[in-house]
Amino acid sequence: MTGTVFDKLDKYGWYALLIAMVGDILISWILPCFYKDHSCLKLSVSALGNPQSPVRIPFNIWMLLEGILFLLSLPVIYKCFHETSRGLTFLLMLFILVFAIGACIFTCFFSVNESKDIVTTASKIHGAGSVIGFMLFLFVPLLVALLSFKRYHGIVGTVSIICFVISFIFFVLFVMADKPEFSNTKLANEGLWQRLNLMFMYMPLIIVSVKNIV
Repeated sequence: MTGTVFDKLDKYGWYALLIAMVGDILISWILPCFYKDHSCLKLSVSALGNPQSPVRIPFNIWMLLEGILFLLSLPVIYKCFHETSRGLTFLLMLFILVFAIGACIFTCFFSVNESKDIVTTASKIHGAGSVIGFMLFLFVPLLVALLSFKRYHGIVGTVSIICFVISFIFFVLFVMADKPEFSNTKLANEGLWQRLNLMFMYMPLIIVSVKNIV
């Protein structure tokens, strides 16, 4: 009976993680439909929360919820991987924790402005939190790959490595898109690169979540 209860709690943790990631991907494409001045190709996801955005409130509520969902998933991630490697597991949990706070919860309370030329204290805090959060989460697929190989889950490990490489490429393109020298080139699709980066960053944990739920 006790085992059944703990099994259910574990599944809730995986559901929380899955909802956070799939929800983030869907929200980044759906909310722009209600914001005519927002281009999914040109503008970053966080621009949906700027003070002039008509979808600011639902976006900010989602970012807070997403951060909480990531935090709720940490115990089940520990339970799943700690026997394989405590060091890698703690790194994985730390990277998710920083992303949940810096790139999700901070985004709810500290928004960017409609124009990047307007810099405020809130936008600086948002920028720092997002940069640190994204840079750390970028290595989550690599950590999942290492843990998977240690657990003899070769397919998940291989897919995670591929996702790491692809997400890293899109992250580099995302950074380059913001540079003035690329402003009039095909690389200047900041929003597209970020959304694709998110998809491949999340994919390994999405696979792990689905496997544990099923």
